[in-house]
Amino acid sequence: MRVLGLTGSIGMGKSTTAKLFAEAGVPVYDADATVHKVYEGEAVPAIEAAFPGTTANGRVDRARLSAKVVHDPAAIKRLEGIVHPMVRAYHQRFLDDAERAGAAVAVVDIPLLFETGGDQRVDAVVVVTTSPEIQRERILARGTMSGETLDAILAKQMPDREKRRRADFVVDTSHGLDPVRARIRDILDQVAKMPQRRK
Repeated sequence: MRVLGLTGSIGMGKSTTAKLFAEAGVPVYDADATVHKVYEGEAVPAIEAAFPGTTANGRVDRARLSAKVVHDPAAIKRLEGIVHPMVRAYHQRFLDDAERAGAAVAVVDIPLLFETGGDQRVDAVVVVTTSPEIQRERILARGTMSGETLDAILAKQMPDREKRRRADFVVDTSHGLDPVRARIRDILDQVAKMPQRRK
C-alpha cells in the first residue's frame, strides 16, 4: 500500500480535494477530525489537568484553550505532548485498517504535514494550491475571520511556494472540480508505480 500525504495552506481547497480522493474510492484519514474527536474524549482529563479551566461539559473549549496557549511556545509543546500520541494512534489504526482492507493507496490529510515532519512518514506528498487572490477570497467569504487573523495564520504556516517546491504532486484548485478529478486519477496511476519510501 502506498500512503499519500495531502497538505496545503488554509483556503487552498484541501478539504475538497480530500473528498474527491474519497470519491475515487481511496480511504482518507482526516487529522483535524481526529483532533476534534480526542478533544471530545480521551484528551479532556489530561488537558484540564495541564490547562485548568479549558474544558466544559466533558469536552475541550477550543477558544479557551487557544487563549491559554497561543502566545506561549512552551504551553503549545505541552499540549502537543498530550494530543499528538493520541492522534498518532488513530492514524496508525487507520493505516492498518486500510492495509487489511486491501487498499492500494491511502491518503492522510494533515494540514501541517511538513511542519511536523509528517512528510517522512508517507510515500509521496500532494500539495493543494491556488492563487493568493482566490485563497484570500475563499477564506474571507466564509465570514469566520478577519484579514488580520488570516495574515497571522499564514505567517505561521510554511509558504505555499515552499510546499509546492517540496511536493511530489501539486493539485491546483483554481479551475473547478473536473480538473482536480482528472489530476487525482493521474496521481493515483503514478503512485501505483512508485517505490515505497516512508520511514
